[in-house]
Amino acid sequence: MGRYYWSYGRRYILIGMGLGLAAGIGLGILVFFAQGFQFQPAFTSQTQSQPPAQVPVSAPLPILNPGIMEVNTGNDVFLTNDEANTISVYENRNAGVVNITTETVSYSFFFEPIPQEGSSGSGAIIDPRGYILTNNHVISNAVRVFVILATGNRYEAKVVGIDTSNDLAVLKIEPEEELSVIPLGNSRDLRVGQKVLAIGNPFGFDRTLTTGVISGLGRPIRTRTGTMINDMIQTDASINPGNSGGPLLDNRGHLIGVNTMIYSTSGGSVGIGFAVPVETAIRVLPDLIEFGRVQRGWIDITPIQLFPQLVRFANLPVRQGILVSQVEPGGFAEAAGLRGGNTRNAVRSGNT
Repeated sequence: MGRYYWSYGRRYILIGMGLGLAAGIGLGILVFFAQGFQFQPAFTSQTQSQPPAQVPVSAPLPILNPGIMEVNTGNDVFLTNDEANTISVYENRNAGVVNITTETVSYSFFFEPIPQEGSSGSGAIIDPRGYILTNNHVISNAVRVFVILATGNRYEAKVVGIDTSNDLAVLKIEPEEELSVIPLGNSRDLRVGQKVLAIGNPFGFDRTLTTGVISGLGRPIRTRTGTMINDMIQTDASINPGNSGGPLLDNRGHLIGVNTMIYSTSGGSVGIGFAVPVETAIRVLPDLIEFGRVQRGWIDITPIQLFPQLVRFANLPVRQGILVSQVEPGGFAEAAGLRGGNTRNAVRSGNT
């Protein structure tokens, strides 16, 4: 009986070993196919082992098109031509942008003067002697004006001249360091769609860069004080509170405009910003620096620009020009021979 049990048990032991061997072979076949028919040894000797291939973090990216160029930043970073240009303009011009803060005076209930923080904005250094171009509304009503350079140094500035008609102002500091100057460019030949860059201090974030294109030219814009500024540059580069007075640059880093205002119903940038063209600034800068204001001529007359209905109604011999409606008695225009209309020969066209 003992021999029978031994034979019976050995039979099941052999069957179990066979099933285990079959299962091992099947698992090996599955692993072989899963690895794509690539045989790898389970182990290698220490002398034959090779370190795994390391992919450097700064591995160069493939050049996808001819518009990709390498900028040598030390990390093999690849940038587009446009990105490289933007970076170059910012790195070469941001030090020429200043942060402007002001101090105003209010009065207590007992009419005691109380100094308080005023408005803030931006400016562009346009001369190594310390002349700074900005907006007039940035420093209006200020009793003290301060300029903070890219180095962090703070100077009290003198208001050299203001031009309320174009919302421009010139400040002067006495620097104890070499200044980075932003060169004046040309705004006569600008094109809609041209790339522009704005650098300023929106919401106190110093030397912030925004980019965009010129969206329109020759825009007449009325300021908050009711002054009409002609020939404004419209741009979609973000211009927020604090950008006022900062430079609008072309792709060469030349100043082509002074960022002045935004059109917004909420007070934030909505993609419609306006800048005073640099040609306007170039025209008034000499007078602002020398006289503190722009020496403008005037004609003491009441002019009316001709329009088709008036030309037809009054049967005028010309179709364009200015109609001299009235002349100031005893003025220079009257002395020069200009004559205005009179009530006896008045011409009415609608409410005019």
